[in-house]
Amino acid sequence: MKRIGMTGIVVLSLLLGPSAFGHSWQQPDNDKDKQEKKDQKQPERPQNRPQPNRGQEQRQEQEQRRDVQQQRQDEMNRQQQQRAQEQERQQQLNQQSIQQQRQDEINRQQQQQRAEQDRQQQLIQQERVQQQREVELNRQRAQQQMSQQQLAQQQQQFELNQQRLQQQREAEIARQQQALQQQRLSQERQQQLIQQQQARLAEYRRNVEANEIRMQQQTEYLQQQRRMAQYRFQQNYLERLREEQVRAQQARYDYYSDPYFYSPPIYRYYRGGSYYEVNQYGADLLRRAVNYGYQQGFEAGAADRDDNWNYNYRDCYAYQDANFGYDGYYEDQEAYNHYFRQGFRRGYEDGYYSRYQYGTYYDGQYSILGTVLSQILNFAAIR
Repeated sequence: MKRIGMTGIVVLSLLLGPSAFGHSWQQPDNDKDKQEKKDQKQPERPQNRPQPNRGQEQRQEQEQRRDVQQQRQDEMNRQQQQRAQEQERQQQLNQQSIQQQRQDEINRQQQQQRAEQDRQQQLIQQERVQQQREVELNRQRAQQQMSQQQLAQQQQQFELNQQRLQQQREAEIARQQQALQQQRLSQERQQQLIQQQQARLAEYRRNVEANEIRMQQQTEYLQQQRRMAQYRFQQNYLERLREEQVRAQQARYDYYSDPYFYSPPIYRYYRGGSYYEVNQYGADLLRRAVNYGYQQGFEAGAADRDDNWNYNYRDCYAYQDANFGYDGYYEDQEAYNHYFRQGFRRGYEDGYYSRYQYGTYYDGQYSILGTVLSQILNFAAIR
């Protein structure tokens, strides 16, 4: 038992350190002092216990030393094993850290590659857009050049048509003057034409007053629809129309000095299922009606195009009114309105689609082509 107690003390001393060892041995010393004091109080007894053998004690001490060494060795092995495990764990952590760094680097490189690919894609897209813009600009330049060439050709054609028309007019005037010298309307026929003209003028003025109400309604209608381009065109149309009406009312007219009332008819034309005859002055008025209609129609069509409005020339007040350029003289208002609308419809179509199929633009004026004008009027000479 004594051997086992000593062994346990030695093991505890190795595990807990010197302080624990010293503390553990203080308790036996105190017990020894108490025992000595007790022995002094008691009478001595004969020592009958046998003394231990010296060789046996040495063996016990050797065994104790071996046990202590073995325990030390086990402790050292345990500590080495712990250090090895710690090193292995640290090595694993280092490897994980290195692996994470490598993965982070790979992710960073991949992000850089994706960013570079995106940048390259954007550059390619920008180059494509730039190329498309250049192609579109080239196409527009080509169209503009073609349009300019076509416009120049149309202007040349217009000038040629005007020259031919002027020559025809001069020849026609010369022929009419010669015919007038040979023939002139009778006084009775002149008086009939004057009376018709006076009745025509009175009817025209009544129609002008009736159109004022419709004009105001149309203006409010355009404002409600927010068709500002068409609204501006209509206001301009009405302003010029009023100016012409004021001039017509203020003018002093001498029927007997006007050649219209004594010039015989020289053309026949067909309209609305009937044939009509007209002299040179009436024919010129109907030509102006078609041309004025084309001018106003072109501007109205362009206005509807600017307003992004549907194609509808009949909805325009100018088409409904059809009195621009008419002052109530020479020909009936119905005839003037009819040919004005013929020109208006063609001008509206050219203006809406931004082209010159039926007319041309020269020196700040829209004019209908001479061939189209001839097809619309279809005058047939009777003299």
